[in-house]
Amino acid sequence: MNVKAILAAKSGKLGGDVICIEPTATLAAAARLLAAHRIGAVVIRGPGESLAGILSERDIVRAIAEHGAIALDIPVGQVMTREVETCTGSDSCANIMERMTAGKFRHMPVMEDGRMIGLISIGDVVKQRVEEIERESNAMRDYIRSA
Repeated sequence: MNVKAILAAKSGKLGGDVICIEPTATLAAAARLLAAHRIGAVVIRGPGESLAGILSERDIVRAIAEHGAIALDIPVGQVMTREVETCTGSDSCANIMERMTAGKFRHMPVMEDGRMIGLISIGDVVKQRVEEIERESNAMRDYIRSA
């Protein structure tokens, strides 16, 4: 199973909507956006279709721990993660799961030809893997029954 299959399962079509925010928006605005969409990270797009960074709930918590409540007025661009791990549609679920676990992050933009086509989370990857295991288990049961 690969990342393209995850994106297709998420949205019914390859790609889907990726929630983005401007680097000049405040952390308070980003927190409201995350809550409104019930998501754990938001992408910060750079010029054109480039990827400037990603802002996760953890980034917001770290900023508040460091600066207190005034952190909510800080621009997203000052807090976002700039070195973003990305993947392509052809990467395997196993590879992505390994990279996310090793890097201790939960969201990964999917890039094709220099532009972002989607965003996957560790939850998406685990869900896909569980479904794959269930299919294998059912196939094994059917095989045993027919033998």
